[in-house]
Amino acid sequence: MAFHVDIVAPEQIVWSGDADFLVAKTVEGEIGILTDHEPLMAALATGVVVVSAGDEKVTVGMHGGFLQVVDNQVTLLTDRAEIAEGEDRKAALEVAERLAAEEEADEG
Repeated sequence: MAFHVDIVAPEQIVWSGDADFLVAKTVEGEIGILTDHEPLMAALATGVVVVSAGDEKVTVGMHGGFLQVVDNQVTLLTDRAEIAEGEDRKAALEVAERLAAEEEADEG
């Protein structure tokens, strides 16, 4: 059984669909989410989110935000996120770091 995932940035839904497994970097460390996970709210760190849906993997670079798990619905709210090319975690981390640098430049 799968759960539903929405990755949402202010101006767009970055990714939405059903997943079998999700890994995200929180401020407390990496967390894995499976179907029927206990309710959870966590602050996201700048890093990589990997969503596995069957044979497909979506790798997303993210800069901060929040993750919520309730009733097989996982929502990631972030200021900035971008899907990385392919399944390369290193490329996604570079995306996340670029997004963080862009936000710092916007604030500066």
